[in-house]
Amino acid sequence: MDTAEVILSVLVVVIIIVSLLSNVLVLICFLYNPEIRKQVPGLFNLNLTFCNLLLTVSNMPLTLVGLVSKAQPGTDGFCQIVGFLETFLSTNSMLSMAALSIDRWIAVVFPLRYRSKMRHKDAAFVLGYTWAHSMSFSTVATSLSWVGYHRLYASCTLSNPRASSRTQFVIFTVFFHSFTFLLSFIVLCVTYLKVLKVARFHCKRIDVITMQTLVLLVDIHPSVRQRCLEEQKRRRQRATRKISTFIGTFMICFAPYVITRIVELFPAVPINPHWGIVSKCLAYSKAACDPFVYSLLRHQYKKTCTDIINRLLKRSSLNTSGRGHENQGNSLPSME
Repeated sequence: MDTAEVILSVLVVVIIIVSLLSNVLVLICFLYNPEIRKQVPGLFNLNLTFCNLLLTVSNMPLTLVGLVSKAQPGTDGFCQIVGFLETFLSTNSMLSMAALSIDRWIAVVFPLRYRSKMRHKDAAFVLGYTWAHSMSFSTVATSLSWVGYHRLYASCTLSNPRASSRTQFVIFTVFFHSFTFLLSFIVLCVTYLKVLKVARFHCKRIDVITMQTLVLLVDIHPSVRQRCLEEQKRRRQRATRKISTFIGTFMICFAPYVITRIVELFPAVPINPHWGIVSKCLAYSKAACDPFVYSLLRHQYKKTCTDIINRLLKRSSLNTSGRGHENQGNSLPSME
């Protein structure tokens, strides 16, 4: 292994550890807090976490094995199963992000009708579609033997070693990425830009009310006035920053891999083997980013994590105190 391969191997290990810990923490918060379970977005987050966890334990370690050994991990049948999972889970996770953006769009644009438009059965219907959509593409690829070990990515993924079916594979690949990555990206852009537009409108209304209040309060201290103006600026930037994070992480993580898969369809264009692994690592890194982007940085999840930690520390301190009292009781002299 050269230096680049060692660095990439370490990167895959880091992604596996971060993804595993963060997604397990999201799952613990979901099981611990009944309020999160009652919310409709919690179902989409649960589905996204489920896909990320399965991808972390099933595909990432085998990519690491393929990168280190420079050979296919396991038999052809085993690699086809892993490739099926990779296609299914990656598609499902993209569509889950699109579903979350639609949920936010309905909640912000139609707040009074949100409960009637997005109920648990509506969320279950959307999740059913994401599973059917993901299952159809992965089943077609597997049944046509278009899933196997790909040396460029050191992974069991979409691959077509046969020249006889090249045209069909090219059509399938373009169709697949158009109805997974491109469709999800369009949905994210349309919904979140609508959300941003509404958020900016509300910010302007709040700013007008704040300025009118500041004008009326003639005797207000200059430092208080300055803090109000700074809060206005932070409020405007907060919505833009969140929307940029949702769309930006999606593009940064998935776009290089998808573009590489499309460029790969043209044999005349050479692709650096190290770049193939890098693009795959970027796609894997989305599984490590999602828990922070969609869950753990939200106030509700932060509070749940704090409650869990406090309960564990309290239980630990009670156990320690109980053992201390027991030891003191054993050490008291006998009164006989």
